[in-house]
Amino acid sequence: MAATLSKTLARKRRQHRVRARISGSASRPRLAVFRSNAHIYAQLIDDETGTTLASAHDMRFSGTKSERARAVGAAIAKAAVEKKISTVVFDRGGFLYTGRVRELAEGARESGLQF
Repeated sequence: MAATLSKTLARKRRQHRVRARISGSASRPRLAVFRSNAHIYAQLIDDETGTTLASAHDMRFSGTKSERARAVGAAIAKAAVEKKISTVVFDRGGFLYTGRVRELAEGARESGLQF
């Protein structure tokens, strides 16, 4: 076995480590982010009931990946405000808080979400 972890396994370990500490509720759901090579997705999750309250993805936006990520952040924030949710717990999903993940977070903050 290799001495270093694969990228996927290392991300999964970070993801489990973060999710052991944070949890979403109906009043303060978890804003989970998934980033693939081509797209970015966001969900508001109530971990107490195991339900997804809202979701957004970048497939309906145009521009660069970073611009689309910021638009996804704004879209998920708009969906949260419609459901009377103002604060969330940010779950970066084991991804580094840079690039598209950061753009999504900043887009959500600019549109009214607090975390």
